Amino acid sequence: MHQKILILDFGSQVTQLIARRVREAHVFCEVHPCDVSDDWVRAYARDGQLRGVILSGSHASVYEETTDKAPAAVFELGLPVLGICYGMQTMAHQLGGLVTSGHQREFGHAAVRAHGHTELLAGIQDYTTSEGHGMLQVWMSHGDKVTELPPGFKLMASTDSCPIAGMADEERRFYGVQFHPEVTHTKRGAAILERFVLDICAARPDWIMGDYVSEAVEKIRTQVGAEEVILGLSGGVDSSVAAALIHRAIGEQLTCVFVDHGLLRLNEGDLVMEMFAGKLHAKVIRVDAADQFLGRLAGVSDPEAKRKIIGREFVEVFKAEAARLKSDQSRHVAWLAQGTIYPDVIESGGAKNKKAVVIKSHHNVGGLPEQLGLKLLEPLRELFKDEVRELGVVLGLPYHMVYRHPFPGPGLGVRILGEVKKEYADLLRRADAIFIEELRNFIDEVSGKS
Repeated sequence: MHQKILILDFGSQVTQLIARRVREAHVFCEVHPCDVSDDWVRAYARDGQLRGVILSGSHASVYEETTDKAPAAVFELGLPVLGICYGMQTMAHQLGGLVTSGHQREFGHAAVRAHGHTELLAGIQDYTTSEGHGMLQVWMSHGDKVTELPPGFKLMASTDSCPIAGMADEERRFYGVQFHPEVTHTKRGAAILERFVLDICAARPDWIMGDYVSEAVEKIRTQVGAEEVILGLSGGVDSSVAAALIHRAIGEQLTCVFVDHGLLRLNEGDLVMEMFAGKLHAKVIRVDAADQFLGRLAGVSDPEAKRKIIGREFVEVFKAEAARLKSDQSRHVAWLAQGTIYPDVIESGGAKNKKAVVIKSHHNVGGLPEQLGLKLLEPLRELFKDEVRELGVVLGLPYHMVYRHPFPGPGLGVRILGEVKKEYADLLRRADAIFIEELRNFIDEVSGKS
């Protein structure tokens, strides 16, 4: 079982970056809405694996009665807590300090002076002034600010316009920074977050994709047992890595359904079959539905209408094939596998309590599992995209497949202006292949591979 960091999301657009930086330090973490209950927090910590809590930023003001505050239990667990921007402000507000509205918003680069040689910032600096002060180049984005420290806290950092840009209660291991260490504009931000999770929280850095494979394989085998799984293989990164991982776990119990809608890149269908059926020896059913898709798209020019037609038709074709497999009495198809990844989970999770900011609805699941009477298997739902790519390489998928140029789900259909016709798709396929080839040549030249 992995030790973990809990990140409470107050609605910041960059909360996912906090999680990615923690994961990059090889520490497992999860993002949950900020308005979870005290009982939930205590239950989350009950297994003994929680090592610390991070409070994210927000667009809100803590002194307004309607805005969210951190669950009181966070400060009662006896664990380290790091507040970032709004997270620092709500920590100050809830623990007896004062937060007030600034005269003007501070947005952009700033030079922060470190004070007090706190454990969080000790030895971390970008340069030293002539007076010997350690300075950090950071990114600020705030209007309100802490103007009075809570009891037990000391000054940890300051700027000319923000006298309290950081605070610390080292006895309780509570830290707050007004700037954003999760963004690349804060040059030593990764080092600050690593200091918090690895040194202050003493979390074990064991979140490594190479080791994760055996853990995920065992989990899939336990879930699935002797039952069979079907997976819609699009050729995209997420479904490809999910297929490779599940096949590693259960082999012949997995059947992939590859719907070729005639709007793929040049030779894409053959490459998918060569990789999964040829090299991985997975069971792949290739459904040639190009004529069906082009027929449904005839005369349609509106991009959104085309996208909906392609999405709806894909589901119908897959449903028909899945129903055929499920009706086979010689098989026990009980699972539908999907390439849901962690951003999908985070971005739709706030809808449960109506307060956290929702970026988009969960686009992978829909009602398909219920319609087919299947259980849902999502082996990638804990992983960020970069982790999925890394896992794909570990599983033996070609580097150029998992790190390739992004491609929209509706394929070339949304790149064709106006009506979609076969001759237009064929021409665009050739142009796209030339572009991708030149892009790869340029990357190889710049990186010195050529």
